[in-house]
Amino acid sequence: MAYTTINKSTSYFDTSTWTATTNAISNLNFSPDWVWIKSTDTTNGHVLFDTIRGANKRLSSASDGAESTVTDELMSFDSNGYTLGSSGNTNDTSPSNASYVGWSWRGSDSSASSNSDGSITSTVSANTTAGFSIVSWTGNGTNDATIGHGLGEVPKMIIVKNTADVVNWRLYHQNLSTNRILFLNNNQSEKSPSEQGNGYIKTVGSSTFSTYAGNINDEGVNGNGDTMIAYCFAEKTGYSKFGSYTGNGNADGPFIYTGFKPAFILGKVSSDINDWWIFNNKRPGRNTTNQALLANLNNAESTDHNIDILSNGFKIKDNDGTINANNNTHIYIAFGQSLVGSNNVPCTAR
Repeated sequence: MAYTTINKSTSYFDTSTWTATTNAISNLNFSPDWVWIKSTDTTNGHVLFDTIRGANKRLSSASDGAESTVTDELMSFDSNGYTLGSSGNTNDTSPSNASYVGWSWRGSDSSASSNSDGSITSTVSANTTAGFSIVSWTGNGTNDATIGHGLGEVPKMIIVKNTADVVNWRLYHQNLSTNRILFLNNNQSEKSPSEQGNGYIKTVGSSTFSTYAGNINDEGVNGNGDTMIAYCFAEKTGYSKFGSYTGNGNADGPFIYTGFKPAFILGKVSSDINDWWIFNNKRPGRNTTNQALLANLNNAESTDHNIDILSNGFKIKDNDGTINANNNTHIYIAFGQSLVGSNNVPCTAR
C-alpha cells in the first residue's frame, strides 16, 4: 500500500457555496473532475457530473434514473472551478435566489487514459496522491469481470452507476458484510446477493475490482452493452477516512476519530433502513447545529440530525436513528480539512 500524507486537502477536495446569481464558481485550487451539487434551501435535486462523461451529463444520487443530457446545469469544468447554467438544480434565480453547495474532487491532471489491467478495458481519470479515480467501461454482462481502477492500492469504497438504465446505484464499502452493498439512491439496509439482484462488487484489489452481474436483468454493475461509471476511493492519512461506528441511541453519541478535522462526511446506518446523510464545514451552523442534507432525498437541509465537527473527528450528538441507531452499524466516509498537528497550525473544532 502507498502511504501518502496530504497536508493541504483543498488541493484535492473542496466545497463551494453560492446563491443563484453567480455563473462562475472559481474558488477552487484545482480543476475538478467530479462535482456534486445540491440546492440547500429548496427541493431541487442532487446533480452529479464528471469529466469522463462530460459537462452537461447528469446523474442524481437521489434517483435510480439513467444519465440525462442537460444544457443549463454544469456547462464546463474550468481551471479553478466550473461554470453554471440557469437550471433550478444549479442556479435558480426565480422566484427567489436559491442557495447551493457544490463538492468537488480532483482526478487526473491530464486526460483520462485507457486501462487494460482488467478483463474489460476501462477509461480512468486517477489521482493516486488523493486516492480518487473515476472509471468508465462498457459492461459485458458476465460474472467475475475485472475492471482496472488506476489507484495502485486497494479502494476502501466504490460507487457504481449504470448510466444507460434505470437501476439502483451500487455502493461498496470496506465495512459492509462480505458481498453486501448499499444503494446510494434509497434508504435500504445493506443487501445480500439474493436480496439485491446479484449485482455487486465482489472482490477489490490494488489494480482491479471484480463485478458479479448475476441476474442479467439487474444490470447494476456490468450491464451488457451499457456504459458504467464508478467513483473509487483509497484512504490517505490526514485527508480521507472510510470507517464505521456502532450507534448507542443516546444524545451523547459515539465519537469517531478520523485524525483530521472533517470537511465533508457522508454516512448511513448500514444494518437498518434509514437515509444517507451529509455534513460539511462550509454550510451554515455551528456545533451542535450543523445542517444536514440527505443524499437519497431532494429535501432542503435541516437541523434534525446533530453532530459536532471536531479537530480530530466528529461526535454524534443526537439519538436519531438516522445517525445513531442503537446497536446498529453505521458506515461513513470523511474528507479532511487538515491533518492534526500538521504544518505547526492548530486545528480547532467548528
